[in-house]
Amino acid sequence: MGVWKSLRPIVLLAILPAAISVAFGQEQAGALEPYVVVHGWPQLPSDFALGQISGVGVDSHNHVFVFNRAENSSLCLGGEAACPPPAPTWQPGPIASPAILSFDGKTGKLLAAWGKDRFVSPHGLGVDRHDNVWVTDVTLQQVFEFSNDGQLLLTLGKERTAGLDGTHFNAPTAIAFAPDGSIYISDGYGNSRVAKFSPGGKFLLDWGHKGSGPGEFNTPHGIAVDRQGLVYVADRENSRIQVFDPNGKFLRMWQSDELGKPWDVAVGPDNLLYTVYGGNGIFAKAAGHEELVKSDLSGKILARWSRFGNYDGQIYWGHAIAVGADGAVYVGDVNQGMRVQKFVAR
Repeated sequence: MGVWKSLRPIVLLAILPAAISVAFGQEQAGALEPYVVVHGWPQLPSDFALGQISGVGVDSHNHVFVFNRAENSSLCLGGEAACPPPAPTWQPGPIASPAILSFDGKTGKLLAAWGKDRFVSPHGLGVDRHDNVWVTDVTLQQVFEFSNDGQLLLTLGKERTAGLDGTHFNAPTAIAFAPDGSIYISDGYGNSRVAKFSPGGKFLLDWGHKGSGPGEFNTPHGIAVDRQGLVYVADRENSRIQVFDPNGKFLRMWQSDELGKPWDVAVGPDNLLYTVYGGNGIFAKAAGHEELVKSDLSGKILARWSRFGNYDGQIYWGHAIAVGADGAVYVGDVNQGMRVQKFVAR
């Protein structure tokens, strides 16, 4: 201990110029960015640390719901569907900690925490027009609807049973809601399809299969619906966003060499599309991708900000995105990030 104390001032002096340089460079680089990160959001208890953030959503009260993998924060929780071969042979158990956390959007104060011993591999989260919270679990092969305070209302899919029909999923990834209350589920790692359900959870139709042609998918990872009812799918491994009508008719796709892979999409209250782009984990840095994009519904880019990294305002494997009624953008990191960040317009 005595040695450490004697060396500590020297170490600090050695790293101080570099630290100042990095911070100054970040501020200079971010000066023209249209959005800035809100430092100190959220407020976490001193004895609490987030796990991987796989899902995020905002309700009508500006409460931000975060789906958190906690002690099951492994890169390969979804088995073969979520991991490159060889897939793990072990089956993870339920997460003992609360997997769903609720924060005040303005202050970042922790409001509630629930979902103990219920989830295994948290993935997507969405909030519907009634402020109910929907989530997917890629190991349980299920989609759950909860009330705003965590009471289970509906379960879709058969536990730990993969399938391709109206009552089964294969590693479902995300949920979105149409203006009429219809539910769209991107399904996902295994099935590469979109499934549509009635507001009450009745299966209506599905479309898509694995491939790279129009209307085909290679890991539909995020999904959103605009005010007109058009469906936007983050076709991650095909590095594109596809747009469909409410019955699954292919309309158009967006693809750009300047962008990486779309991991999640959200339609904001301004009826614009927000996307978190990235590479695949450790490859994001080398590829030069990991950023946030706002575009109109024709695909025209209106704003781009952030980059790969672990500093505040940077993204390390951005997995989920949501937009509050006040225009604040929330982004969840998996992999080394394990955090949720709030961005606001300058």
